[in-house]
Amino acid sequence: MGEIEQKLTPASRLGAPENSGISTLERGQKAPPTPSGKLMTVKIQMLDDTQEAFEVPQRAPGKVLFDAVCNHLNLVEGDYFGLEFPDHRKIVVWLDLLKPIVKQIRRPKHVVVKFVVKFFPPDHTQLQEELTRYLFALQVKQDLAQGRLTCNDTSAALLISHIVQSEIGDFDEALDREHLAKNKYVPQQDALEDKIVEFHHSHIGQTPAESDFQLLEVARRLEMYGIRLHPAKDREGTKINLAVANTGILVFQGFTKINAFNWAKVRKLSFKRKRFLIKLRPDVNSSYQDTLEFLMAGRDFCKSFWKICVEHHAFFRLFEEPKPKPKPVLFSRGSSFRFSGRTQKQVLDYVKEGGHKKVQFERKHSKIHSTRSLVSQPTAPNSEVPKQSPQSASLTFGEGTESPGGQSCQPAKETKVCALESGSHQSPALPKSPPGSKAADGTSSVPPEEEEEEEGGKDGIRPSNPQPPQPSTELSINSQGGAAPANVTLSPNLSPDNKQASPLISPLLNDQACPRTDDEEEGRRKRFPTDKAYYIAKEVSTTERTYLKDLEVIASWFQSTVSKEDSMPEALKSLIFPNFEPLHKFHTNFLKEIEQRLALWEGRSNAHVRGDYQRIGDVMLKNIQGMKHLAAHLWKHSEALEALETSIKGSRRLEHFCRDFELQKVCYLPLNTFLLRPLHRLMHYKQVLERLCKHHPPNHADFRDCRAALAEITEMVAQLHGTMIKMENFQKLHELKKDLIGIDNLVIPGREFIRLGSLSKLSGKGLQQRMFFLFNDVLLYTSRGLTASNQFKVHGQLPLYGMTIEESEEEWGVPHCLTLRGQRQSIIVAASSRSEMEKWMEDIQMAIDLAEKSNGPTPELLASSPPDSKSPDEATAADQESEDDLSASRTSLERQAPHRGNTMVHVCWHRSTSVSMVDFSIAVENQLSGNLLRKFKNSNGWQKLWVVFTNFCLFFYKSHQDSHPLASLPLLGYSLTIPSESENIHKDYVFKLHFKSHVYYFRAESEYTFERWMEVIRSATSSSSRAHILSHKESHLY
Repeated sequence: MGEIEQKLTPASRLGAPENSGISTLERGQKAPPTPSGKLMTVKIQMLDDTQEAFEVPQRAPGKVLFDAVCNHLNLVEGDYFGLEFPDHRKIVVWLDLLKPIVKQIRRPKHVVVKFVVKFFPPDHTQLQEELTRYLFALQVKQDLAQGRLTCNDTSAALLISHIVQSEIGDFDEALDREHLAKNKYVPQQDALEDKIVEFHHSHIGQTPAESDFQLLEVARRLEMYGIRLHPAKDREGTKINLAVANTGILVFQGFTKINAFNWAKVRKLSFKRKRFLIKLRPDVNSSYQDTLEFLMAGRDFCKSFWKICVEHHAFFRLFEEPKPKPKPVLFSRGSSFRFSGRTQKQVLDYVKEGGHKKVQFERKHSKIHSTRSLVSQPTAPNSEVPKQSPQSASLTFGEGTESPGGQSCQPAKETKVCALESGSHQSPALPKSPPGSKAADGTSSVPPEEEEEEEGGKDGIRPSNPQPPQPSTELSINSQGGAAPANVTLSPNLSPDNKQASPLISPLLNDQACPRTDDEEEGRRKRFPTDKAYYIAKEVSTTERTYLKDLEVIASWFQSTVSKEDSMPEALKSLIFPNFEPLHKFHTNFLKEIEQRLALWEGRSNAHVRGDYQRIGDVMLKNIQGMKHLAAHLWKHSEALEALETSIKGSRRLEHFCRDFELQKVCYLPLNTFLLRPLHRLMHYKQVLERLCKHHPPNHADFRDCRAALAEITEMVAQLHGTMIKMENFQKLHELKKDLIGIDNLVIPGREFIRLGSLSKLSGKGLQQRMFFLFNDVLLYTSRGLTASNQFKVHGQLPLYGMTIEESEEEWGVPHCLTLRGQRQSIIVAASSRSEMEKWMEDIQMAIDLAEKSNGPTPELLASSPPDSKSPDEATAADQESEDDLSASRTSLERQAPHRGNTMVHVCWHRSTSVSMVDFSIAVENQLSGNLLRKFKNSNGWQKLWVVFTNFCLFFYKSHQDSHPLASLPLLGYSLTIPSESENIHKDYVFKLHFKSHVYYFRAESEYTFERWMEVIRSATSSSSRAHILSHKESHLY
């Protein structure tokens, strides 16, 4: 039998005609063919209480049925869900995706399989799609009705008020009471009716999508959210309940949690008959026994719970799906069960990079259609999450008394759908990760495996043989739902154990004796407005302060230094400074206006009572219209940049003068970067106004001004867009030129920078670290040389014209290995991880294609080194000579002058990673500044700092008035996470930065600022694919 066609059905309440389902297969792996033969009909009960029938082959694995359901719903994030059913022993179990359906569902005609939420993430903002959040909201509604989600009356009333808002819209008391009379959401609902109506009155204007979001915001704080209790007894025979969550295994007495065992503490999970065993890691501070034993009703109940634990551990803690174990030759002991499907990290990565189409779906109980926002952006995954209402944020959530279960009495209507052949119409699989699933807790061991244990059986959750840590810049997800630190290999000179100072480790970041502030800041924050628009306006103020300081670097500091020395031509002076002074004056007044408006908004006068000044659009519109008169000065900045670099090339004196100025603390970035700051700032205004227009409803008093200002700034950005991209490439080429020795004509018309990073080159001495620079016509490789400025010595070049690239891991036995075959030379290189190798392969292949379309081979670049047409012996000798240089440079890495010791090239060298021009372009847009509270790993207090994020780096100041930063923290290689419960950070809006043994906690002042910091920092800790460049910016050559 061939492929089965899907039948058209009117039952598309949640779905859409197109399929965006996720394939759970790795790249290159094919789905097992769907067995032909007799079809069986399986009834599925959806979360909206409707039933639908799916026809699947009897011998098909469970994955075929599950994929058919996800395809029918057009559900992208289907991995959070599962199919549960009562087996022949009346035990509710999950459908195993790998086993044949007929072996699991014995009598399908008499069984209704339920499609429900299986994995509850700790933070609902990790759910990227509106449809997914809607299905989660239906699950919460179901749990409330069945008495599984217990809570106090206030929380229950607030939850129901959001459900009512989603179903019938804005408040109408008569309609509310009529609706509540017909629909019972919780047992004893009548006593809560007044409270529900009161809460519903506060939700006016809230869309169904926002109601779902707020519902999940309230629900996730409840102790019983996502909890499924499994009856058991402890060793003393006391009745308890066991449950599993994203954090680990929980123990309840009734509905009260009495104990929790985090995954990090669990060494092994197993069961013997009806005894469930938890083996803990040794802890001298703990009073627990090494192995905990719980007695369950029977072996089947015990095994069912053990399987659920295995799946939760794999989904929330592993980077990728665990590989199947090899089958034993003779006999085996224990279960062969393993988790099948995407891990949470893979789902998040897939949806973030997917770029799906917008699809409409219909809500069963709502008259309002919602549009799913599926367009992937290089921003925070939850950037489109609806705002949180003050009501839900200000309540204290507690657990209530036990409630008897209630059943939903919605009539079930049935439709029929025929399952597609497994794997058909599936989205592309994710790229493979390095071999071996890596645990997301940052440890160096391979993720634990789970085994069933029978009478002296094997270990369950335990580490296998440790593998060397792999450097990674990917954002990794831990069991708390945030990002987890990845294993990163650092240069010996950057090791925490090395006593030598490093330019990447600043005194401020290690000094724990600084004065600290704590909760006095929290009391002050609570007096400020809570509207998201206020914090967006405040972001304009904080970033404007930083922008004004950047203008002062040129208009004040650089001009003052130039006036003291006669090293710059008058023509160059007249081109640079007269174009910066008007901008500095204009933005000084602009900042004053913004700060005055914020002062009124914060309530320092009676104006905020009337709401006259709770807006920023009029100020933005007025000043953006004023900026149009300064457009002539903005056009001059690209000309000034080119003139400065030309003058530096022709004057050794000016070159030394500019280099000395870059050594001053006030010049915290390369000098030529400041010349492009006015162009970059226009993009920041555009982003802020886009957020304001998105936040305000069309009838808001500020919406018209914001939209008009957005139109004005969009026009200006469009006019300067081509110049901006051209100048960014020009500036980057000149910046790289300062880091290289042995190159003469790097900056030539038509050359475009693509990627730089650290790779290992295979030579006669084995693998040796090299720094590679990829352009659209040539690939350079270098080593770190013995110079006062720690520059990189060019050893060779490979013209891309006629080059081929291929994976050669099997040929050379080196992980993540590539062979680059040029017309006159071939080299073998190895990346630090699979993801790094794929980024290099993608970019090199793209560059080769560009070179093929050009006019032929590129002229030689090297000024003093011999060309590539040397014999193999000469090439080996050159390599050996360079290795001596390299080993010598490592022994005296930080003894030299600090000049250019903290550039992006050096950070990539130390942390064995790479950065592309796409990443630099995104970094230009993702700039932020403001106050943060910072805490060290072992300190008690929080220190208030003014923090500026730009150029993949955090710069720390004591206050915004300081002229130069006290310290800096390059973020490439760092992991961005949310602190786990075990870290005892009992504060809101805290994120964590982790690299090896370096751990920093930062607190933001509001949910909006917290999300913004997470968004911009994530752009620096996870590198982008080259494939995004066409959608991000058009390609322009200099």
